[in-house]
Amino acid sequence: MKRIIVLGGGYGGVLTAKKLANRLRKHPDVSITLIDRKPYHTLLTELHEVAANRVAEDSIKIDLKKIFAGFRNVRVVLDEIGDIDFESQTLQGHQQTYAYDYLVIGTGSKPTFFGIPGADEHALTLWSYEDAVRLKEHTREMFRSAVKELNTQARKEMLTFVVVGGGFTGVEMIGELAEYTKELCREFHVDPGEVSLHVADMMDRILPILPQRLIDKSQKRLRKMGVQISTGAKITEVKANAVTVGGADILSRTVIWTAGVEGTDLVGELDVEQKGRRRILTNDKLQVPAHENVYVVGDNIFYIPEGATHPVPQMVENAELAAPIIAHNIASEFLKKPKKAYQPTFHGTMVCIGSRYGVANVGIPGMMFQLSGLPAMAVKHLINLVYLFQVCGFNKVYHYLLHEFVYIRNNRSFLGGHFAKRSPNFWLVPLRLLTGGMWFLQGWDKMVKILKEPGAVFLIPAQAADGTSGATATADAVSAASAHTEAALSALPVPDIVQSIVDWSMGLMFFHGDGSYNALAYVFQATMVGAELIVGLLLIVGLFSAPAAAASVAMGAMIWISGMAPYDMLWYMAAGIALIGGSGSTFGLDYYVYPILKKIWRHIPLVRRWYTYSD
Repeated sequence: MKRIIVLGGGYGGVLTAKKLANRLRKHPDVSITLIDRKPYHTLLTELHEVAANRVAEDSIKIDLKKIFAGFRNVRVVLDEIGDIDFESQTLQGHQQTYAYDYLVIGTGSKPTFFGIPGADEHALTLWSYEDAVRLKEHTREMFRSAVKELNTQARKEMLTFVVVGGGFTGVEMIGELAEYTKELCREFHVDPGEVSLHVADMMDRILPILPQRLIDKSQKRLRKMGVQISTGAKITEVKANAVTVGGADILSRTVIWTAGVEGTDLVGELDVEQKGRRRILTNDKLQVPAHENVYVVGDNIFYIPEGATHPVPQMVENAELAAPIIAHNIASEFLKKPKKAYQPTFHGTMVCIGSRYGVANVGIPGMMFQLSGLPAMAVKHLINLVYLFQVCGFNKVYHYLLHEFVYIRNNRSFLGGHFAKRSPNFWLVPLRLLTGGMWFLQGWDKMVKILKEPGAVFLIPAQAADGTSGATATADAVSAASAHTEAALSALPVPDIVQSIVDWSMGLMFFHGDGSYNALAYVFQATMVGAELIVGLLLIVGLFSAPAAAASVAMGAMIWISGMAPYDMLWYMAAGIALIGGSGSTFGLDYYVYPILKKIWRHIPLVRRWYTYSD
């Protein structure tokens, strides 16, 4: 048995383990173990959304065992590794010692304070799930305390927020804070003018790796949100109630440190060549030169690609690009294939400034596109969806969309609140019952007619002498479509091009050469009547209400294009659209049936393997 250990459940570690499992799924003599000190994978790029209360806390966590639920050759172990012995090929954990034949190091990084006095002690960091939750609660507590504070200076300190670091994390954090503090002002009845927001960086500009045009847009947006920007100002000290920027104190009890990262303590203590801030030097195969069975992924990599002047950046895309290379190179030992060199092609970067605005510089080398506003936000969400689909398939993609667009607070989405689930489904129960009852009565009326005169076809217009269906020719055709009344009604107008297509298709399917109805016409009529009865019943009892509502819209559209729809058919279609959201989850059978079906569905092996289920 060959033992592969992936150390770290971050972006690089998770993707490497998954891709290894896929490549070696036919090799029972290979075991893959992923070790992490936490039972979940954290979406570090989305921490600011939790820290500013935009999304639920669990939206940025994915259970590691869920990620690998469909892989029998991957074992998830919870432990903290204190030392790696490359000579004996073992890892020393708190729980036990682990032996390996191949090792992938992906322990990530941690905040670095550059030796600035007080930063480690007084600043809040944003580099873990726990950090995000702590920051969210701390911000709320500042408002809760400020409204009771009578001392003017103390109140000012509580309502001043400073982010140190003008990179992506810092700008995203201050943008979210600008929105979150507005919500807290309303909740705690604080004058927004009392809140002060700052972002400070020692460099001469924020977001330095972006083109100047996008930097200008970002600064304009931040200032519009009330953020004060301090660049080219040295940060020299962090105190309990202030941060010194450019020689002057900004009084604040909330200093958020996002100024840089370094390798973890474990990496810093390893007996391997390191460069930068605790990054492990690798060759072009991403191996540690002195130990070719040890690979490095993610932020821990220090590698300068051929033709480049700087090492690969510490960003998620680097982990996503490195993981398949490492998986291939380890698997090549078993599959007898040549190893590949790491030649990354980065596709750009993007940053969101609050929930409704972003900037992005994306594309391919030599063809980059500068986006801002809604297009940039759309790219950001698309990138997240692509990654989440790789990690946890439909399951996480579905829940990501829910958290970002449906279960949002205060319409904090770049799509606004148009998709927000802001009201309970019980408001739709009367509409569901009425719509279902109307469809059922229509179907019952028509069924009685069919039983009384089986040879009559009244749902398809009779063919006119010129060969058309005569869809709008007679009042009888119009009244037949209504079924709940015998009165002649004016039909909804149908565009000429649609009517000509319908006439042609009806003539082809439902009529003999002499203009009489064929057998298919009778089958179609019986099917439509049955569909009306079934859709009506499903809506009444609230069973599969969403598909039934969609069918209601489809039937209304079908009757309309046939030229036989009265104007009240618009009501049926509008009601169907309103009910598609799933009104049967309140006072309907969907409340009981869907959980049972979901439980059965998610335990099917193929479904678990491809994550085609929702929690």
